Amino acid sequence: MTELINRPEYLTQLIQNKDVDLVKIVTGIRRCGKSSLLDLFHQYLSDSGVSDSHIIHMNLESLRYRELSDYLTFYDYVSERISGDGKTYLIFDELQVIEHWEKAIESFRLDFDVDIYITGSNAYLLSTEFSTLLSGRYVEIRLLPLSFKEFLTFYEFGPAISQEEKFQKYLQFGGMPILREYRFSETGINQALEGIYSTVVLRDILQRNNQADQSMLQKIVLFLCSNIGSITSPNRIGSVLSSEGVIQGRKGNNIAGKTVDKYISMLHSAFVFYPVGRYDVKGKQLLKTLGKNYIIDIGFRNMLLGYRDADRGHILENIVFLELFRRNYRVYIGKVGETEVDFVAEKPNDKLYIQVTESMQSPETRERELKSLRMIPDNYEKIILSMDRNYINSYDGIKSLYLIDWLLERV
Repeated sequence: MTELINRPEYLTQLIQNKDVDLVKIVTGIRRCGKSSLLDLFHQYLSDSGVSDSHIIHMNLESLRYRELSDYLTFYDYVSERISGDGKTYLIFDELQVIEHWEKAIESFRLDFDVDIYITGSNAYLLSTEFSTLLSGRYVEIRLLPLSFKEFLTFYEFGPAISQEEKFQKYLQFGGMPILREYRFSETGINQALEGIYSTVVLRDILQRNNQADQSMLQKIVLFLCSNIGSITSPNRIGSVLSSEGVIQGRKGNNIAGKTVDKYISMLHSAFVFYPVGRYDVKGKQLLKTLGKNYIIDIGFRNMLLGYRDADRGHILENIVFLELFRRNYRVYIGKVGETEVDFVAEKPNDKLYIQVTESMQSPETRERELKSLRMIPDNYEKIILSMDRNYINSYDGIKSLYLIDWLLERV
């Protein structure tokens, strides 16, 4: 195997679940590193003394397996190769190309002494049929593009380049691992991102939704990219697209909103955008309307819209959302009376309230960002993240942190 670049947080999750009687499913957008993670795990098994005869590792998109189009041929092919003595590790990459693959996976679990690891590029892997068949018998490991901490280890920087300059590169190009090959060439990176984006749209969305219209999907993507960090409702997007003549629908009905909602669901299923709901902090309840959508990787947004420094506040917010998601928080937008907290982040025994802003230097901004946090009646940690290297690190118990330090802290 070629030398692989380690992603220890994710590899550790696979190792912790090794030999646990659950199917391990690694999900994530195309080219975010799922195949490499499985290669790393294969290497770990070999280094731990598992013999090659007890590891079956297949990438189903390879033409080598072109005859294995349905679950029966797939089951027969793999069954013949499973060792009769001791546990065999089954590692399947891009399994969604096998029709009704979930039936074969369940059968391997029942018929053999195996430990199963699978990947796929979209949430169709976790579709209703599979969830029903394997209810409670799988664990999902959600792989994201590189965090800023990982970005610093993936790339080689000259000694004169400051942390701020490195962060600027991250804000501009994002964290898709393949970009390492282009050494910060803007043209090469944009072409690579465009290729990944087109594949996701054409293969993971349009092929599985025959009625979907490519032009409308693209317009919705651009709308969501332009409104990152803003509350978006399908009805509002539908009204805009109706007025532009993109969606045909009689005025006064909500056909346009329903159509947009369907398209946004497709983008969620392909891991292009993540939805974030609203949470009433004082009423302690989830609200059904007016959430936000954050993009999986800021590089895609900049490739589609061009990088504009004026958007930095919203880009930083997107980066913070992804980092909270990586740290396994459930994330909501907080509503406090008439004001909003950027993020309410929860774990079973932990809760954070976070505001994200480019700078706290102006008194108006400082007052606005602090106001909603001060209105929260409980004692959980409240944090403001900004790009200020501040000598003030607390406002009445509300922490003020330099965003880069927060991204790099040990978790």
